Amino acid sequence: MSVDGLLAITEFATRTGTGTGLGNRAGTGTEDRAGNGTGNGAGNGTGNGAGNGVGNGAGNNARNGAGVDAVAEARELVAGLLAEPWGQVSASPYETGRVVSLAPWLAGHAERVEFLLVTQRPDGRWSSSGDHAFVPTLSAVEALLAELGRDTTASRALLAKAADRGLEAIRNWSFPATWPPDTPAIELIVSSLLALIDGHLDGEGPEPPPGMSGAKLAAVRAWLMSGAAIPQKLVHALEVAGPEATAASGVLPTPMPGGMAAVGASPGASAAWLAAPPAPPAPLAPLALPSPLALPSPRPGTVFGTVSGTVPGAGAAEGGDEAAVRRYLEAVVASTGGPVPCTLPITVFERGWTLSWLRRAGIAVDPPPELVASLRDGLGPDGVATGPGLPADADTTSVALYALALIGEPREPEGLWPFELETHFCTWRGEEGMSPTTNAHVLDAFGEYLRRCGGEPRHAAVVAKLAAWLRDRQEADGSWTDRWHVSPYYATACCAIALREFGGGRSAGAVAGAVDWVLATQRADGSWGRREGTAEETAYALQTLLLAGTAREERWREAVERGYRHLLAARGGEAPPLWVDKDLYLPVAIVRAAVLGALHLARRTLVITGDDAY
Repeated sequence: MSVDGLLAITEFATRTGTGTGLGNRAGTGTEDRAGNGTGNGAGNGTGNGAGNGVGNGAGNNARNGAGVDAVAEARELVAGLLAEPWGQVSASPYETGRVVSLAPWLAGHAERVEFLLVTQRPDGRWSSSGDHAFVPTLSAVEALLAELGRDTTASRALLAKAADRGLEAIRNWSFPATWPPDTPAIELIVSSLLALIDGHLDGEGPEPPPGMSGAKLAAVRAWLMSGAAIPQKLVHALEVAGPEATAASGVLPTPMPGGMAAVGASPGASAAWLAAPPAPPAPLAPLALPSPLALPSPRPGTVFGTVSGTVPGAGAAEGGDEAAVRRYLEAVVASTGGPVPCTLPITVFERGWTLSWLRRAGIAVDPPPELVASLRDGLGPDGVATGPGLPADADTTSVALYALALIGEPREPEGLWPFELETHFCTWRGEEGMSPTTNAHVLDAFGEYLRRCGGEPRHAAVVAKLAAWLRDRQEADGSWTDRWHVSPYYATACCAIALREFGGGRSAGAVAGAVDWVLATQRADGSWGRREGTAEETAYALQTLLLAGTAREERWREAVERGYRHLLAARGGEAPPLWVDKDLYLPVAIVRAAVLGALHLARRTLVITGDDAY
């Protein structure tokens, strides 16, 4: 198999996760579960420290129903980003299940098991987000079965009941014609989890979904076993490889400050790397491989046994690497209380998106110099990555550039050129598929640079090319959809606002179509949402109307006012995970910034007075 062929198989996300510093316990962000939304329940929500949903976040003293000081809250939010330097994101049932299965020795194990039990839905699934629930359900069931196989396991009856309910849900799953959803590595993840479940059940596990086999997973494992060069994004989901292929792969952790190291910026991948057996002794004749990918030598004295008896660090080439990865995992669980995110840290991703939502909405936040430096210093000719061990990507790079421009530090977007294709920009090199929101963000970066610095003909050519490409990607109803967020309101806001700002007169029709779609899809209570009204999606809809809309007729004003009233009341409620990685997740600070930006824009536009004044 060629590297290009492997890249096509391993569509791994370059960003996102569910993070750290969310209070005493990290949360799932699942839409329906035992416990109360994102606030209460065992280890659920975004924790006691971050508050409920995206409205009453860490240190947020906002009033519910009587108005909001969006400017003060935005400044508090930005200042707080330094206190949570790795990012604030909800926990993942999928990733937590992988750590339960692979690293029972890690602190917080009992809390992770409890998290899986508490967040199971009445229908036996984990997550209520339709097709996206299959992967976290498989992971949770496999983790519970692994836990049942350990002699030290307590509450066996409770674990067995939860596992049985999950298995029943898997066996009775109804797969639509559009399945699988466009999520990273879904075919590899599903195949690997089904094989593990089948092993726990002595060959009596569930059947694979229609049209899905283990052929791609087998090809990836064979590639890893060969010791050939590995696409960087594959490492983000190294847990699919299995212990032998992981050990043979020669994957090395990415160093981090504080003596830590992560594997693919993923707790699950890091746990899988630690759990791998020692690599076989080096062959007499060296393999023709690049030296950085040489197979690691076994560590003397390593002991292996059952899952519960595995000594961590089996995959480490050196004791220093093992200790560094352990410190990374310990830091993750120390900040969350047990449950873990898909990706951590997400520093540049969180800070770039948060600042850009706020500054574009006209909120005059002045970020601390350290925060600005974190955006500026990571940029280079190859772009910037979301987390350690992930490949650089055009999405994170473009938003960092756009945020810097909005705070008065425009830079030539040199780091975006490596992602340019004939008609558009890829999210990362080797991407299969395409992302309208990535290209909308690249349009923002180039457009803002042109506006502030003049630029060159090649910059103007990129703006024209991307505007045309985005217009061609618009749905017939006026919306856009995207692979990195399940809601069309997010994609539509990104694309419509970018076209309104930088798309020129040829984009006027597309922008008007987006505004018409938003007006036509408002719910009776004033909210917007693909399944039900949410604060996040309502914020995106309002931003589309307020930053892309030009009409000020009564219908437009009424929609904005109804949306504002709803958002003001709903912003402290449950916030479902709508962002896409291996599992769906909620980036708390980013969504809160979008909500505050929408409230500020609406309040300024409507000139609301009285009890709602600020």
